[in-house]
Amino acid sequence: MTAGVLLTGCDTDQVSLATNAKANQPVPPKLIAAMAEKDMDLQSPILVRLFKQEAELEVWKQTRSGQFALLKTYPICRWSGDLGPKVREGDRQAPEGFYSINPSQMNPQSAYYLSFNTGYPNAFDKALGRTGSQLMVHGDCSSRGCYAMTDEQIAEIYSLGRESFFGGQKAFQLQAYPFKMTPVNMAKHRNNPNMPFWKMIKEGYDHFEVTRQEPKVDFCEKKYVFDAAKPADAKRDPVFDASAKCPAYVIPEDIASAVREKHAKDEAEYARLVAKGTPVARMNTGIDGGMNKIFAAKIPEGSTGLSESAEGTTLQMLAMAKAPGTIPGHVNPPKPNLDAVASAPAPQEEPVVAVNAPAANTRVAAAAPAEKSGGFFSNLGRKMGLGTADTTATTTPAPQATASVTPTQTSTTPPTAASRLKAAVTRFVPGHDKSKDAAKDAPKPAVAAAKPAESPKPQPDTRLAQTRPALKPSVSDGAGDSTPMMAGAAPVVSSNSFESRFGAVK
Repeated sequence: MTAGVLLTGCDTDQVSLATNAKANQPVPPKLIAAMAEKDMDLQSPILVRLFKQEAELEVWKQTRSGQFALLKTYPICRWSGDLGPKVREGDRQAPEGFYSINPSQMNPQSAYYLSFNTGYPNAFDKALGRTGSQLMVHGDCSSRGCYAMTDEQIAEIYSLGRESFFGGQKAFQLQAYPFKMTPVNMAKHRNNPNMPFWKMIKEGYDHFEVTRQEPKVDFCEKKYVFDAAKPADAKRDPVFDASAKCPAYVIPEDIASAVREKHAKDEAEYARLVAKGTPVARMNTGIDGGMNKIFAAKIPEGSTGLSESAEGTTLQMLAMAKAPGTIPGHVNPPKPNLDAVASAPAPQEEPVVAVNAPAANTRVAAAAPAEKSGGFFSNLGRKMGLGTADTTATTTPAPQATASVTPTQTSTTPPTAASRLKAAVTRFVPGHDKSKDAAKDAPKPAVAAAKPAESPKPQPDTRLAQTRPALKPSVSDGAGDSTPMMAGAAPVVSSNSFESRFGAVK
């Protein structure tokens, strides 16, 4: 059933270009105006370039001077697979290389609104034994080895191809690349096993860049050959066979010299970037293709996948922009790169150590001073898990040691029964030392009266500052009463004590 659906959506037996209402939509007036500004005719030849990493499709059109100029760039809604060429049927890879699209490959009856067949496998692919079929550029923003656009986009691209055929172009060239073949991208992917293939198709990329003419493509010895011509003394044009030895041929000197010059500049820049230590692109796993960031911004939990994008703020800003076409509700964004997140360097953490800081500079709850024999308040504090040492970050001000710590309240605790009893003893018992009781009864923050949590055992503090990873315990955990105190300092609550746990509940 799946095979039937795919064949229905990618049937290339339909040759007609003029019997389907969708296939006969006119070129939009805005695009016609852009052609006029760039000195292009409506029915002049076109050329298409695709870039996976950038998730872009470019339509180039021939000007009246005979060279091609960029008419419009379309963001790709969805492409599948990984960076690299398609190798076999069912690998979900979108093809890379040079392909030719003729009228018979235009499919007005596509189940994916409109489509055209890329022509994969070409003679080069077949010479290497690569398999696959029905690889399309189509609408519906859903891909299983294809390049998927929105319906509105493919209708526009289809109309440009149709008009070029009506103008006499027998076939337009489709160039599919993993990324724009710039020195920085080549340096970033220098360790990719597909690099030999990418360097080979970069020759065709360079031919187009320096001439702005559609490069002539041939195959021999299982490789691409661009702009080959017969030698001066040859009587006929060379005959190429993708699996056979290359015939004698030459590349016109004006093209060859321009390509050599560009190649030398690119190689020098590539060497500089490698020497500079340009990071190698991370090998991606568990991600199926990508999508342009303008579409990822419109989908809940959208991800650009293998497409190059500055996510986060950029996607949030693009969420307010208008999408270039309708995004179906069934579109599945690429999976997030979990391996990249897991292997990313952890943020720098502030060291957390135990220090003896003055109580006045630390926003923590103070426990009552412990008596030599262990008084009531001291024993109660120990039962609640209250420590006797300050815990704070040495590189940050003490009041900001935790994210949810609030300033100590200035109001004192109401008089308790014990304090009233002590006052009565002081008043009526002769010879009682009032100064000691005054020190004991000094106002203290009202936190010790709270009820302890169900488990008296200290728990890891999950309320650390936001600059620290969650659930990471402090190195001062378990310091307890063994930590020495400065003379005159009041015992304070540990960051993982009852008060911190109770504060989380509050």
